[in-house]
Amino acid sequence: MVMANPVVATIVQRIPELRLPDCWLAAGSLFQTVWNTLSGRDLQAGILDYDINYFDASDLSWHAEDRSIRRATDLFADLEVTVEVRNEARVHLWYEAKYGTPCPPYRNTPHAVSTFPNCSSCLAVRAGSDGLQVYAPFGFTDLFSMTIRPNPVLAPAAVYDAKARRWTQQWPTLTVLPWPC
Repeated sequence: MVMANPVVATIVQRIPELRLPDCWLAAGSLFQTVWNTLSGRDLQAGILDYDINYFDASDLSWHAEDRSIRRATDLFADLEVTVEVRNEARVHLWYEAKYGTPCPPYRNTPHAVSTFPNCSSCLAVRAGSDGLQVYAPFGFTDLFSMTIRPNPVLAPAAVYDAKARRWTQQWPTLTVLPWPC
């Protein structure tokens, strides 16, 4: 279903050209493509950006990550969408300053994806030798029932609440479950 979005399909096809280790297209563009399909909307409606996540612990400098960002910007410039690139091996270096919660170092990209603020956003895809590889640690029930369920492993409640507010404006039929006490 996500590959029906031509931007998703093109990004997944081109990601190997970046030559970034453990590299996946993750989160918003994927689950929002599914929600758009289920809602009968244009497949790209409401998608703010396309998140490319990789894991390279060999160089944790901002300079190395910025080089990857610039390469991706060039590679996807013709798509006329915002592509966000993040080295998940670096997140523990800045996360607490931004969100007020410490983030232990991740082991790999799927580990990082499994900590995203809601279960439907914990989704990633990449091209594999046998077709599309999918990582969905919480399965697909919430995704296809258009349910936003908190994943309180890392993100603060305020992050979850802000995202849920934005998404329910775009997809008013979503069911939003409360953050646990």
